[in-house]
Amino acid sequence: MLKMLMPVDGSETSSRAVDEFVQRLDWYREKPEVHLLNVRIPLFGNVPMFISKEELGNYYQEEGLKNLQQARNKLEQAGVAYRHHVIVGEPVAMIVQFAEEIQCDQIIIGPRGLGEIKGLLLGSVASKLIQLSTVPVLLLK
Repeated sequence: MLKMLMPVDGSETSSRAVDEFVQRLDWYREKPEVHLLNVRIPLFGNVPMFISKEELGNYYQEEGLKNLQQARNKLEQAGVAYRHHVIVGEPVAMIVQFAEEIQCDQIIIGPRGLGEIKGLLLGSVASKLIQLSTVPVLLLK
């Protein structure tokens, strides 16, 4: 069974990527094992001085689950089994690391569509993933 990783951030772009993936399920001989992933950017500064590690962990989980909810609903409506994960760190590095840890066969992500100039200046998670991942990346608009 193919193992797919779908990083989602709650954005319209990631929502469309989930829709496109569901529409393309017939590409696969059998329904793939889907892992939804939300990567939380760590809070810096004085925050850890005023909030316990447990409270901070709970905050990351709650916010991550909010960003995963729409994708979870779409997959459930389509009858696609999935697992969901919330991790903390720099998004590209964490996606690459997680993909390798679970030994996924493909990463499916929606590009932001910033345009060529903004994309060159700002970079994007999708373009960095394509450069750094040893796992194939499928971009779905």
